[in-house]
Amino acid sequence: MHYADERFDLCIISSFFVSGSTMRRSTFSFLSSISKLTISPRFLHSPSSPLLLPLLHQHHHYHHSFQPCESRSIRAFSQTSSVHHHIFDSATSTKQLLEAFNAMESTSDENDKRLGLACLEVGERLHSDSSESPEKALSFAVRAFRILEKDGGDSLSLAKALLLLGKIGYRMKRFDDSLESLNTAEQVLDGMPSRGCGDSGDARVRVAVQAQIADTKILMGRRYEALVNLRRCFELKSLIFAAGSREMGDSCKYLAEFYTSVLEFQEALPLALKALDIYEERLGSDSVEVIQVRRLLGVVYTGLGENEEALKQNEMARSVLEDLHLKEELFYVEIEKANMQISLGRLDNAIDTLKWVIAQAEKESEIRAMVFVSMAKALFNQDKFGDTKRCLEIACGILDKKKLMSPEKVAEAYAETSLLYEAINDFEIAMSLMKRTLAIIEKLPQQLHLAGSISARLGWLLLLTRRVSDAVPLLEAAVEQLKGSFGPKHFGLGFVYKHLGQAYLEMNQPQAAVRMLLLGKKIIEETFGQDHEDSIDTCQCIANAYGAMGSYALALEFQKHVIDSWERHGPNASDELREAHRLLEQLKKKAQGSPSAVFPANTLPQSWHS
Repeated sequence: MHYADERFDLCIISSFFVSGSTMRRSTFSFLSSISKLTISPRFLHSPSSPLLLPLLHQHHHYHHSFQPCESRSIRAFSQTSSVHHHIFDSATSTKQLLEAFNAMESTSDENDKRLGLACLEVGERLHSDSSESPEKALSFAVRAFRILEKDGGDSLSLAKALLLLGKIGYRMKRFDDSLESLNTAEQVLDGMPSRGCGDSGDARVRVAVQAQIADTKILMGRRYEALVNLRRCFELKSLIFAAGSREMGDSCKYLAEFYTSVLEFQEALPLALKALDIYEERLGSDSVEVIQVRRLLGVVYTGLGENEEALKQNEMARSVLEDLHLKEELFYVEIEKANMQISLGRLDNAIDTLKWVIAQAEKESEIRAMVFVSMAKALFNQDKFGDTKRCLEIACGILDKKKLMSPEKVAEAYAETSLLYEAINDFEIAMSLMKRTLAIIEKLPQQLHLAGSISARLGWLLLLTRRVSDAVPLLEAAVEQLKGSFGPKHFGLGFVYKHLGQAYLEMNQPQAAVRMLLLGKKIIEETFGQDHEDSIDTCQCIANAYGAMGSYALALEFQKHVIDSWERHGPNASDELREAHRLLEQLKKKAQGSPSAVFPANTLPQSWHS
């Protein structure tokens, strides 16, 4: 994983949710009926199992230009999870393979288990050949499944056939079908008697199934759910490999990366540290693998707010990169260092670091664009807004020429640039850059978890600029994307619920507004506490919504809660407290039927620049 990408995840996900008040403090059916079934002997012998029908009859409707982007977990097990019956080992080409199969088929009964295993082997070899269409592999996988299903005596081979069907469905972008077959493979394996620990064939198939389920969920936008499967995959590997083995080092690193991508830094830290210990012991402290983990630790420590420790990891990585003369990686580490220095308020040091990279990097390179984005960040924190904007213009000028070269890096830079344009009150350019970022990310399946973050921020800016009808679809999409990517309690989801509630209230839908605002209140309060200003503002919005509904008793209850919370802030919140009391009086008049009462107050978010 490229750790500039990890920093991107952290920057975007952390920054794109927060409201204006927070920004002031931080500028920044294949198996439709099968998944619920326990696999019974009668089902396994059913010749018309619904498992086969959709892919068998509909696969011709799907193009096959998609190349699978399997995770390292699956790649690591791609060989060991294959069927090794050595039926066709002498075949070195697809043509020879199919000729050998045809010769065997001509002398075999259709229900012969050996023919089923041969179909499985051919299907796996065709699937592993990216030049072959997935439809060809699919026909062999389906046939293998039918034969092995009827046989009923080899659950492991049946699970392998289901795994192959899942892989092919994944490659064809038929993710629902893929997941259904993989879930059934998991059920088959769970129904097998345990063989205990060790490097057994079924243990490796179990790992491959869990890893493929995780990959499929990720591309379905269900990244948070995938954590369960990746964790199970990790636990299974720990039964196969020695604790200090290179394989467990890789597994610790991969799981730490994934936890980091969903902002679970506390979970990521011990895994990353374990990976570091293993790599240093087995590969040496100057290995590329150790550098990668140190960069990952920089991201993790930054996420935990331990910026000094993050900088320490960065310095150690930088020292080794200098010795190894890995110039491009060194540039990225220097940019990461500058961003850490900015977080620590060492702005002059950060600018000096970035000037060194500018002097070394090629004039129109992506690295140079990233440098100018970070330089803009440092200058913004020095209140040099004119210089900030000039740096952003230079960065965008480079990026506009680089769209087709490194889409992940371009998306990263566009996203960070959009936040800075927003911070200098240039909302139109900020929104334009967010839309460009979304257009790029939507074509990158592994980055879809970021789409919800950016949609949420773009929706909020549209609310801020009074384009409510444009904001609502983005906010509604963001809710589903964020729940799938980060779980139902992530703090960013709380802000999206809040903003969606504000939008519904503005559109005279107070009942829908209350539902969203109450959901948002629960998450925001659990994350920041009842007296955090975003929690208080959400309560004010709920009071407004109940007032608009004519539910005055509930509106008064929430308005009094707002007053109590501001009172606990002391003299620093005197203006807010005065306004809350004014609204309470207006609400009381409204409840009494006074025509002169003005309540609720404005429901849309206010710019912190106004």
